[in-house]
Amino acid sequence: MSLEFTSSEMMSVTAARALTSDMTCFVGIGLPSEAANLARLTHAPDVTLIYESGTLQTKPDVLPLSIGDGELCESALTTVAVPEMFRYWLQGGHISVGFLGTAQIDRYANLNTTLIGDYREPKVRLPGGGGAPEIATNAKEVFITVKHSKRTFVRDVDFVTTVGFGRDGKARDNVPNIGRGPTVVITDLCILKPDPDSKELVVTSLHPNVTREEVIDATGWEIRFADKLETTPEPSAKELEVLRDLKARTNAHHAGQQ
Repeated sequence: MSLEFTSSEMMSVTAARALTSDMTCFVGIGLPSEAANLARLTHAPDVTLIYESGTLQTKPDVLPLSIGDGELCESALTTVAVPEMFRYWLQGGHISVGFLGTAQIDRYANLNTTLIGDYREPKVRLPGGGGAPEIATNAKEVFITVKHSKRTFVRDVDFVTTVGFGRDGKARDNVPNIGRGPTVVITDLCILKPDPDSKELVVTSLHPNVTREEVIDATGWEIRFADKLETTPEPSAKELEVLRDLKARTNAHHAGQQ
């Protein structure tokens, strides 16, 4: 019997499945944190989660509101200084995957978390890059999870906060000592991966009950689909149970702090 699940749950479960126990993951707040901790609580119990505030092998019981959330330090194996986090762990090549979210993403997987509109007169100012530019540069690869809409999936980001493959798809060509960049983008509609040659994002898998037309309508450029388009496996009962329990614990915990 098919289980009932939301598109957001489908996204988080699919993103979680991208992680394995042998990975060291530099986790972004929000959707990446949800997916990473779901992975830790299900199929990847030995995944090492690292947050920007310096927490190593973090095992939060509830999802953090920010990198400064005390839950991260309290549940970590240890906490190091932020300079050590970046200079030794990240720049030293010890991070296998960076897991990021974004406000805007374009066809070459460039991320914008700086502003919407013209740089000199922006319509909206966003939180900024934080550690994302360094994570995308130095992690061996980058996973991105974000909800799919034309507001988010734009042909060209208004500002390149974090480089995917540059404005022309060639920013990482022949550049030594940096990672592979984005290898997968997971949304509430589908999975996208960069074309091996052009680096433009291509849909490789549609989530259950999602049509090509829905993805086209939610994307700000003429999106391409893989020749062998797959269907993403549905969440299992266990994955949904653990995810829902995690979110319920998180909501109750943060509501009690207000």
